[in-house]
Amino acid sequence: MDSAPLLELLPELVEIVLFGVGSVGLTVIGVFIERFALLTALDGETLLGGWFAVMGCMALLFGYLLFTDKLRPKLVTLTDA
Repeated sequence: MDSAPLLELLPELVEIVLFGVGSVGLTVIGVFIERFALLTALDGETLLGGWFAVMGCMALLFGYLLFTDKLRPKLVTLTDA
């Protein structure tokens, strides 16, 4: 059994796993921040809640961009190979 092709794919697989974990992690963090922003705004701290909402949107956006710009092209090139 020749393990050379598998070793050549290992860095790409590690990169895909890291991009996937990062994308999911940023999305989950963004959802939790958005929930915290809503609870903060409902508690009467509207300015602070708004700031948290912007930060939650940024985390969601970064998670989405990490998926669309980094992870999806890597998956396409890996499945085409």
